[in-house]
Amino acid sequence: MGDPLTPSDFVEAVAGFATGVVVLTVRDGRDDLGTTVTSFMSVSLEPPMVLAGVASSSYLAEVLSRTDRWAATVLGAGQRALAGRFAAEGRPSARLLLASEPHHRGEASGALIPDSGVTALECETRQRIEAGDHTLFTAEVLTTDYVARDQKPLIRVNRRYLGGE
Repeated sequence: MGDPLTPSDFVEAVAGFATGVVVLTVRDGRDDLGTTVTSFMSVSLEPPMVLAGVASSSYLAEVLSRTDRWAATVLGAGQRALAGRFAAEGRPSARLLLASEPHHRGEASGALIPDSGVTALECETRQRIEAGDHTLFTAEVLTTDYVARDQKPLIRVNRRYLGGE
């Protein structure tokens, strides 16, 4: 058996696991928030459900604990810059982050949704699960805003985004 697992060892161990990249957005009264997440997956076909992991200490997790509807946009290979903007520390409102990108407000969630990506889903939280330093939001997919079958997804692996711009 090896030595006890440290946080940096764990990060290194899972860094090689390739994941899709999603921008999660939510409307909070007069403001719009968003972040890049790589902890996102489908969990059920009937009803259609997804799961998103968000750092419990984040303001976004606080907003999602009181606001049930949100949007998840699966980013395309050419959206590395957008993923980086939404992942930056101290990022401004999602409205500012999307100011140079075509976007719209989702009808079901009220959240801002980039017009381009692989797909955009509008979701409603059904369950919140505390899991270590993250909160898992299990949500029913209310509607698929769009699907761009010709888009290749943006992938994150070994702490880097893979996909051409």
